[in-house]
Amino acid sequence: MALLARCVLLALSAAVLLLSLGGPRGAAAMGGQLPPPPPTVNFSIGVQGVVWCKSCRYPGYYPPMDASPLPGAVVYLRCQQRRRSATFRGVSGPGGYFLIQTSQVASFTSQQCRVYVPRSPVAACGEPYLPRGNRGMRLKFEEFVKRGNGLQGLYSVGNRLFRPKSRC
Repeated sequence: MALLARCVLLALSAAVLLLSLGGPRGAAAMGGQLPPPPPTVNFSIGVQGVVWCKSCRYPGYYPPMDASPLPGAVVYLRCQQRRRSATFRGVSGPGGYFLIQTSQVASFTSQQCRVYVPRSPVAACGEPYLPRGNRGMRLKFEEFVKRGNGLQGLYSVGNRLFRPKSRC
C-alpha cells in the first residue's frame, strides 16, 4: 500500500511539473525561445621577458641594470604534465625582448610551464647569471588581453641575464 501511494505521488508531481512548463513541449510551446549558446572563445597565452648581458656595454646598454639587451637569443616555453609535454620556440628581438604566443597549452597550468634560455647568442657573454643555472623561469600572470580573435592570458618571466666568463 505504501509503495502504491509513493507511485501515485510521484506521477502527480511529474504531471504538475509538466503542466507548469506549458505542456510536453516546455518553453517552446509557450512561444518562448531558448537563449542561444554562448559563443566559443579562442584562448591563447603569451609569455614575455627580456634577455640581457650583465656588465657588457653592447648597443642598447642600460646603465641602471649595468646590462645590454641580447637580440637573437633562442627561448623555449616548455610545459610538462607527467608524460605529456609541449615545447614552443621563440627568439628575442631588438632590445632583447621576446614574446611566445600559443593556443596549444590549454591542458596545462602555468605552474607546469617554464621558460628556458639555454645559451646566450653572444659567445663572450655566455655564463648564466640570473636565474642561476638553467632550471627555467616560472610564469607570473600579468593580465588578460583582448585580441581580435579572442582572449589571451599574458604572463611574464622577467629578465634572463648572462655574464661574461672573463672581461667583455
